[in-house]
Amino acid sequence: MTSTVLVTGGTGTLGRELVPRLRMAGVQVRVMSRHGCDARADLASGVGLARAVEGCDTIVHLATGVRRLHGAVHAVDVLGTQRLMRIAETCNVQHVVYISIVGVDRIPFAYYRAKREAEGTIEQQTRVGWSILRTTQFHDLVDLYFRALRWLPALVVPSATFCQPVDVGEVSDRLCSVVLSGPCGRLADFGGPQILSANELARAWLAATGRRRHIVQVSLAGRVAAGFRAGHHTTPCHSDGQVTWHEWLARTYQRRSP
Repeated sequence: MTSTVLVTGGTGTLGRELVPRLRMAGVQVRVMSRHGCDARADLASGVGLARAVEGCDTIVHLATGVRRLHGAVHAVDVLGTQRLMRIAETCNVQHVVYISIVGVDRIPFAYYRAKREAEGTIEQQTRVGWSILRTTQFHDLVDLYFRALRWLPALVVPSATFCQPVDVGEVSDRLCSVVLSGPCGRLADFGGPQILSANELARAWLAATGRRRHIVQVSLAGRVAAGFRAGHHTTPCHSDGQVTWHEWLARTYQRRSP
């Protein structure tokens, strides 16, 4: 029976959805972040990490350095995960749940490589049980991309590229069930209900936000762009999510303006 769960990155997009679900399920949750919550700790430096882990039997590892300064991805996602797993073993943690991304083993994107290396660190553990869930991109991430471009006269999107956005709440539900069930190893991928072109995503976003912009499709060169065009970041056989991009937009933009 799970008693205390540490959630790294518990104040982020996914953590804010997962933590209340775990608590509603009767789980005692310890939220870890750099800025202080239940446990203030930094994966990159290791400061406070042992104290945060002590007394927990499960860790849900959501933290990432993707939004921090240059070099943080390696420091947090790779070295930080290595540090976290060493401490988890020392503290007799029974289960580590890791959130990853569909395509990390097929697209040579630097962030994806870091996530895959973190997966490898966890998979090599013999004394700590683990579960790894790869998902497609969150609706929130696609929205963030378009919002970053909202002051430009046009929305620029990659041509011949598709995306399978998934609802963060549904991912949280899946993670909650994994925490309660115990170590599962590599789980089936979890994707959204639809695979849409970048052009379709942009048109729906403009309609939902009431903006008028031209959509400019550009062809991107290189192996990373080729991997995305090939759809390696999608999982057509695991479109288990229910909330569509259009439904998410309607729900989100009824609550706030762009």
